[in-house]
Amino acid sequence: MTDQKTPRSLPLSEAITISAQAIGEVMVGRSLTEVLDQLDAHERPIVQSLTFDALRKWVRSHEFIQQFIPKTPPPEVEYLLSVAIALFLQGRSDVKGYAVHTIVDQAVKACSEYEPTTYAKGLVNAVLRKVSLAVQAENEKPYPPDPIPMFFPPWWRASLKRNYSKAWQAMLIQQAQRAPLILRVNVKQHTRKEYQELLHQAGIAAEPIDSVAGVILDSALLLQEAVPVSDLPGFYSGAVSVQDAGAQIAAILLDPKPGERILDACAAPGGKTAHLLELAQCEMIALELDGERLGKIGGNLDRLRLQSDAVRIVRGDASKTAWWDGKLFDKILLDAPCSASGIVARHPDIPFLRREADIKALQTRQRAILEQAWKILKIGGTLLYVTCSMFPEEGEEQATWFAAEHTDALRLSAPGQILPAELNDGFYYALFKKMGHEPRR
Repeated sequence: MTDQKTPRSLPLSEAITISAQAIGEVMVGRSLTEVLDQLDAHERPIVQSLTFDALRKWVRSHEFIQQFIPKTPPPEVEYLLSVAIALFLQGRSDVKGYAVHTIVDQAVKACSEYEPTTYAKGLVNAVLRKVSLAVQAENEKPYPPDPIPMFFPPWWRASLKRNYSKAWQAMLIQQAQRAPLILRVNVKQHTRKEYQELLHQAGIAAEPIDSVAGVILDSALLLQEAVPVSDLPGFYSGAVSVQDAGAQIAAILLDPKPGERILDACAAPGGKTAHLLELAQCEMIALELDGERLGKIGGNLDRLRLQSDAVRIVRGDASKTAWWDGKLFDKILLDAPCSASGIVARHPDIPFLRREADIKALQTRQRAILEQAWKILKIGGTLLYVTCSMFPEEGEEQATWFAAEHTDALRLSAPGQILPAELNDGFYYALFKKMGHEPRR
């Protein structure tokens, strides 16, 4: 998910109200993606933009709330204020059209339009006027008061500090930024150079991303400014997909060949499945347990014109065999369920939803899926283990455990842990070849 240039189709007051309600859903444990999926098409872009920025600026906005409201306000008011304050803090070109008085006026109007906050109009007006002056004074200082304005739980920070003692702050600062819009060109329709020219003709500037973590990327493009997907030439006819550069490594590492039988073991929403099919005409099974997410795989493949008799979308649990037809696979992509701690820049609700106890439970599930996947892989076949996590418990610890438990597993070259950066999210990659005997190490 990527922020796009903020449209003005929805009045700001309504957008603030809906964004505050969406944050309330996150705070009771609901995925922001699920919440946003329920919005109408004209509502989602601006609500997503405002909500994302409010979550990214959570720590800083709440410092202001605590400074100017001695007693913590009710949640409805707190969330509305956090959305409005984030507008003061972001300072981006796509919101400079909102003058300070407009933000204050529209936030007060939002109070009037939402019954639980009607009583707080005066409070919101007074607080936002004080915050606007404080932000203006802050902007004149050479350094911000807190380089990490986004909320990360104490256990999360402690884990990163312990495992990345020199890089952890830079990682969190990076993840608190808006993620860029990165494309994957469908090479069945265009070369990257050809599609870059189509973008140029449409007035959209893009630059190639040639590699990430030493892996050559042939179809990745970075847009200098995010645009709605509807503005991308040929998007609805499958010319291009939105996919992080770090995620594009998966299909390249697995290196599909024509005719190979390949399993994408946890496939939704289908981006990596599609990439594999773009690279080679495979016999592909896309497996997914979540029934709602399962439909997204078919939708993506239909848009990209990749559906065929050789592609099957199957609902099933990758840690079990009930779905399996008994035929072994040449290659398996296991993009395992994980904390998603590496993709916070695109999903800023994740730090609010994760609990420390989740990591152990996820680790157990990852191992169960790894064990099952290995059983259905041919001798000589390869398995790529992937997580979009920054925690070693879901990355290198799992790969080390797997290699120790399976003497027929030969570990091949792969990037390992990739830290979040300007051009990519955080991922972990480990590649194994199944030998017919214990390999020499």
